[in-house]
Amino acid sequence: MQHEEDLAQEDADHTAPNREARDPVQAAKRESEMEKMRVALQEVDDAQELVTSLRDLADSEPDEDMRKLAESDLPPAEAALNTARHNLLQAVAPSPPVSALSALVELKSGVGGNEASLFAAELVRMYQRLAQRKGWKAQVVEAVSVEGVGAGSATGGVAGAYKEALVEVTGQGAFGYLRREAGVHRVQRVPATESQGRVHTSTVGIIAIDDSDLFDAKDVKVETMRSRGAGGQHVNRTESAIRLTHVPTGITVSMQDSRSQHENRAKAYRVLRARLLDRKLQAEQDERRSVRRTQVRGTDRSEKIRTYNFPQGRLTDHRIPLTLSALEEAVQGGEVLDLINRELEEREDRERLDEVVDALMDEEV
Repeated sequence: MQHEEDLAQEDADHTAPNREARDPVQAAKRESEMEKMRVALQEVDDAQELVTSLRDLADSEPDEDMRKLAESDLPPAEAALNTARHNLLQAVAPSPPVSALSALVELKSGVGGNEASLFAAELVRMYQRLAQRKGWKAQVVEAVSVEGVGAGSATGGVAGAYKEALVEVTGQGAFGYLRREAGVHRVQRVPATESQGRVHTSTVGIIAIDDSDLFDAKDVKVETMRSRGAGGQHVNRTESAIRLTHVPTGITVSMQDSRSQHENRAKAYRVLRARLLDRKLQAEQDERRSVRRTQVRGTDRSEKIRTYNFPQGRLTDHRIPLTLSALEEAVQGGEVLDLINRELEEREDRERLDEVVDALMDEEV
């Protein structure tokens, strides 16, 4: 409760008489913010009081029926407390707006050769299934497939094995969710080519980036033209092909895969975004290195955030830490991924609350 008490003190400080001489508009805005904080703080206090009471009953109540009732009421009360704390944090320090945006997810195979590339393709499928379940849309924008390993098309679908892949996930909140997937994912299993049944370890590195600022639409020159190549009369008579030119960089993308100009335009923009992303990562190398250092310091085993242990059917997230016998559900994009994500979000909330309180205390000094 110390954090909540510190925030209450901040509330009192900002409503003190020596603050009344501020600009009236700013004062009204600040008062509105403080009211939200007061309401959120009261919700935390009420939820904490209920949890404490239920824990006491569950631990020391002599009546067995009352004790069992308290035990059954405790989990939802604890969940309500976590929600109240999250709401308090949002009132004090709202999540960055980019958390609600769509995401570009980059996957690169690391240790393990072809087995790592196979695992990269499996992770792409996992995120596509996750996106479908969440009501998002996931599409492979660009990919480098491994020849002779697995099967499938590298564009628009999922190949059998990827050295690297870039997946565009569109939908409300996709980036806020998928940024917690950033890091090194490790797989332990017996490869199909392993004749002696030995377990091999492979890795895939993942980076998630929001797509908010890759380019300004006014900087893109759009040209339509007639498609060239096979296709009969339609090719020569319809201007369905699209060419995009990003004027500041000179990057050009042409697309004529479809007879629909609309579909070609959409595909061309996806490829342009992917190429601009690569350029941005290179041009801002120092800045992106710090992001990569946070998300993926390398694709070796030492920087792992999650392990997929196939022989034991076990999934371990090393950041929380949490181990579950739910490997198959995870690779199918199931709700176990939501469970892990919520745990990570709650940890982030606690850390952000610590930072807010520390900053407020520094202001007091």
